[in-house]
Order: sequence, then C-alpha cells, then structure tokens
Amino acid sequence: MLPLHHYPEPAKTFSLRKTLCSGRGIVISGIFTTILLIWLVAPVPYDRLKEGMGVGGAKAPSTHIRPPPAHKPAGNGSAIWDTRKGEVRAAFVHAYSGYMKHAFPSDELLPKSGGKTNKYNSWGMTTIDSMDTMWIMGLNEQFTQAMEYVATLNFTTEPQYYTPFFETVIRYLGGLLSAHAVSQDPILLARADDLGKLLLPAFNTPSGLPAYSVNLRSGKTGSGWAGDALLFSEFTSCQLEYKYLAKITGRKEYYTAAERVMELLYKLDPKDGLFATRWSTEGKPLDSKYRMQIFGTLDAHGLSLSALFHLKSIEGVINTLLYTTPSRELLYVGSTSGGNAAHTLEHLACFLPGILALGAHAIPASLLAEKTREHHRWAAAGLAYTCYVSYADQRSGLGPDELQMVPGAKWVDSVRKWERGGRSGGVPPGLREAGTKPDGQREYWGNGKSYLLRPETVESLYVMWKTTGDVKWRERGYEIFSAIERHTRTPYGYASVNNLDSDTVYQIDDMPSFFLAETLKYLYLLFDDDNAYPIEKWVFNTEAHPLPVFEWTPWEKKAYKITA
Repeated sequence: MLPLHHYPEPAKTFSLRKTLCSGRGIVISGIFTTILLIWLVAPVPYDRLKEGMGVGGAKAPSTHIRPPPAHKPAGNGSAIWDTRKGEVRAAFVHAYSGYMKHAFPSDELLPKSGGKTNKYNSWGMTTIDSMDTMWIMGLNEQFTQAMEYVATLNFTTEPQYYTPFFETVIRYLGGLLSAHAVSQDPILLARADDLGKLLLPAFNTPSGLPAYSVNLRSGKTGSGWAGDALLFSEFTSCQLEYKYLAKITGRKEYYTAAERVMELLYKLDPKDGLFATRWSTEGKPLDSKYRMQIFGTLDAHGLSLSALFHLKSIEGVINTLLYTTPSRELLYVGSTSGGNAAHTLEHLACFLPGILALGAHAIPASLLAEKTREHHRWAAAGLAYTCYVSYADQRSGLGPDELQMVPGAKWVDSVRKWERGGRSGGVPPGLREAGTKPDGQREYWGNGKSYLLRPETVESLYVMWKTTGDVKWRERGYEIFSAIERHTRTPYGYASVNNLDSDTVYQIDDMPSFFLAETLKYLYLLFDDDNAYPIEKWVFNTEAHPLPVFEWTPWEKKAYKITA
C-alpha cells in the first residue's frame, strides 16, 4: 500500500492548480483522488529564463552552487510570530540533521531506532523533497550540502525495478523544479530535465494516461497495488511539473504528454462533477465510487473548461457530499458509492477547506455569483474548523487519521432552511464552533487513531489565514505545532504516533519525507510575516513545492499548439 500523506487578485487570466493530498490530492473516504486547486494567475512576464534554460533543453550543470539568502529571525510582524517561525525552523533542523546523520542517502529516517528505509527509488528522497524548504528557511549549509549531492545524481535503479510515477513526480521532480525555481541554480534544472525524460515512457499507454510505474532502463510500464487499474489521483498528478518543465526547457514532449491527459478529461461529463476513482489505461472508469475531482492546468490553455469543471465539481461536493453532525454541527465531507453515502472523514480530506477558500478568493465575479461565493467561504470555514477541532478534542492535541462521523443532515439543506428562516442567529449551520468536547460528546469516533505527521490540516489553516486574515487560524496552527513538539519529537527526528486520546502516546518508527517538505513548510509560512512567496505569484504542487506563475510566450503557443 502507498504511504499516505496541496491566489492572486482578479486579473486577465486565471488557471486551475493541480494538487493532490499525500501531499497528496484529496482523499475522500479511503482512496487517493486528485484535486486541482483554483489559482487566478496575474499575467506576469516570465523573466526567469537564465543560463542552462532554453529551447534546446538544459545545458550541462555549472559548478557554481548559489546559497540561499540568510535567515532573517525578525520579520515585519509581531515578535511572537517571529519566535514561532524560528521554533519551526529549529524543528526542521533537528529532523533533517537526524536524517543526514543516520539515514542519508537512503530515502527516509526511522526516528525511533535511528535506522533508515527506502520507499521510493533510493535516491535520498528526504533531501530532494525538502530542498525548497531549506531555501525558504534560509538554511545555507544544508542547501549547499544538498546541491553537492544533486550534482552527482544519475537516477540509476536495479534492472528489475519499476519506479512509481506519481510519488516520483510529486516528490523528486517537483522537489528539483521548485528548488530550481527559488534558487535559479542550473544544476537543479539539469537534473529535473534528466528525470523528466526518464519518466516520459509512463505515458505510453493506449489512452495516454500515465501508468502506475515505469522501468527507467527499458521504458516498460508496470501496475501497482490497485492491479492494472489507475487511480485518478495518480494519473492526473503531473500537470504542474510537466508543463513547468516544458516552460523552462522548451521541450514540446513534456507539454504534449501532460496535455493529452487533460484533453481526455475535458471530453468527459462526470455525474455531479464527481469522477470515478479507478480507471483503465484505455481511459475508462472502472468503479462507481465518486469523490471530488477538480482539475485544470497551470497555463491558460483550456481556461474556460477548467473553470467550469471546477465550479461544477464544487457544487457536486456541496450538494452531495457535505454533512453536519446532529448536535455539534461539525461540517465534514464524505463520499458516495452506488448512491450510498459513507460518513468517514479522512485527514487527507482536510485540505478541501483550502481548495474552497482559494476558489472563493480567486474566481472573478464574472464566473462566480456572490451568493455562491459566500457558500463556498462558509464551507471552507466549517470544514477547516472540523479538521482543527479533531486535533483539539484529543488529549494529545494531535488529530486522528480517520474519523467515523455521526451523520446528521446534508449541509446544503440545512443552509437553505436557515436562509429561508431569515438567518436566525447570524451564524450559518456548520460554523458554530462549539468548542472541544470530551469523548462521548464528539459525534465521531476515531477509526484511524494514529497521527502520521500529515500536512493537510495545517495547509488549510495556512490558506485560511492568507485568504481571511483572521489570526485564529494562525493560533490554531501553533496549537498543532506545539502538540507535534510535545509528542512526536525523538532523539533522531520526529515520529508518527498513535493512542492520541491519552496522556501517553506511542511513537511509530516512521518519519515521512513529506513532514519536512510539507508539514513544517506550511507551519513556517503560516507564522511568516515576510511573505517572500506571495500567493499571487507562487503555487504549490501536491507535495507543497512552490512554482512561479507564468504565461506562455507567442513562440511557445505556436510550438505547443496552445490555442487559448
């Protein structure tokens, strides 16, 4: 089984950002699914083409390694947030130092035993996955050391080994591209170009949907834990990376492969905007399990279709999948299979509030009516509170990986009734924030009683802070970080934990790379007042790797046959 693990002012163009929960797309009730966030992209001239980039592809890497900017312990905001930002930075240093001392160049650290493990390719995944975090945090020494390692990478694998496409794209390719985007070092571009080419045979399927895995030596494709089926979340999670790679290398094949996936999806007319979870390599749905799937592209091509599909999907989710519990009115998202609702809320679904908040923040009035925008904002706030309070309810302060909710009413029905009744009380259903509750009064129970260092809740808290300016989201993020420090820290790093609703949790010998790439990054940015990576100019991929917004130039539109 795969390890689990996501905004500019209105302007002339907008696009949909693809992302996935696990870092990984939103998983609604048990299966990985793909989410593409909405981004309104201001038409900023792309001025980042430097040496090593061009129409013919990346040049050989230079020997120059450019260090990140010096860390600034004090920002423009209050001292308390600077202090908290510094605490997150120190947590990263502790985790990464433990990894380097005890696990590098293996993929991940075993934080209880001080051991190491290889999950994906054995290429030093934690290093590649967290390089942009090092840069953002101003960790000069760690970034320079990582650059020296990247310069030696050749992505070799054993002859019989099949490289998982999805995880490699979001962690390795996304990590290299983002580290290049923030540092502009050509070594990183060269390595990203190398890896992008090696993964291209994954698209050699009847439909053009990328296979689960590819043998980097032979180019043959392979199946995964779902057999010959493809998961929607996995085959759509390549748009940002491959189209950005096409932008900075000038290689048409990168754009063509990614766009073929989108062309297939644009032709579909999904029921209520909800796509099936499992698909064949021929591009046919294989089940009747429906989750929220919102898709689009980083560029302007297909813009109108992307916007319409986003809005249709969101309306499908609001009308079909959102419920509140009977008394406490906790708002949550479930799923449906064969017309039957499942009332399970996964932690992975907890970046849905961020998606809703971004859409409400970014989509212009010409496409989104103000009343609908208001509903989306309400849904974002209510879902974000439920995700937060699932942490706050537990004695450890850490949230379970899965909750079985006590079903109440459909949220949309409750909202309509409340509006018809004159909006009594002023607070919409699902937003009443009744505070924490002891066990027995929570209106849910924990199916998965472990906290796996996941980022989805803190990602949504970050987005809620950025789109509302309400400091309560920052305070809630600090509560979660404090609980992480109390219960998950080990002598070597940070560990996943279980037995959450107790005074004594039990640590699990696992520290996923996404803890450094995502969880700590979003916490750091949540407490950062410098705003060095404004949401108007940067988007984050599935694994929280920031990439700059851009426009296609006239020659690119001609070469790639971009008509929009």
